Amino acid sequence: MVKLSSVQSIVDLVDINKQSLLVAAGSIAFNPLFWNTVARQEYHNKLLTRIFGGNSRYACYALAATIFSIGIFRDWLFKQSIYDQPTVDVLETPVVKALAAVSFITGNVLVVTSMWALGFTGTYLGDYFGILMDAKVSGFPFSVTDAPMYYGSTLSFLGTALWFASPVGLLLTLEVLVVYLAALRFEDPFTSEIYAKRERERAQKKQ
Repeated sequence: MVKLSSVQSIVDLVDINKQSLLVAAGSIAFNPLFWNTVARQEYHNKLLTRIFGGNSRYACYALAATIFSIGIFRDWLFKQSIYDQPTVDVLETPVVKALAAVSFITGNVLVVTSMWALGFTGTYLGDYFGILMDAKVSGFPFSVTDAPMYYGSTLSFLGTALWFASPVGLLLTLEVLVVYLAALRFEDPFTSEIYAKRERERAQKKQ
């Protein structure tokens, strides 16, 4: 553990040349880029659906399994990066431990309840496969935030970083937030257009 002086910054305590950090950071950036790229290819070209013999649900399940797997691997890399770098004494306090627990629990509640509200295909980009929900989900946790999965995941990373008193964990958590905010700028308008298109098609059928 490192005793943090008044002149030290978090950057001083992070070895940016550590392979574990670089790999973890790459994984954090890669995951949303991967699922957004694949999902858009599916929406425009039905790539995965064709691979699965025209069955869009099987294709969605396959993408879900892949997203889940690379997410578990990313979390493992995050932990390895934390273990590879020093902790700091100012984060080793009962107050910080309590904040870490609250952050981790809150984050997981947001993630789990959003998955429950959306269902399996709703959680794993089913709308890109033409598997649309009947109506927009507005109950909890979507009544608290419009992106509970992303913010919940970020809080879980933050809780882990605080629990282990890890500067590198905090730095990677910041990357998680930035990457998710960037992803939302692409995902939200695209998903909204998918449902807007359905409503336009429904309106045309009624005419």
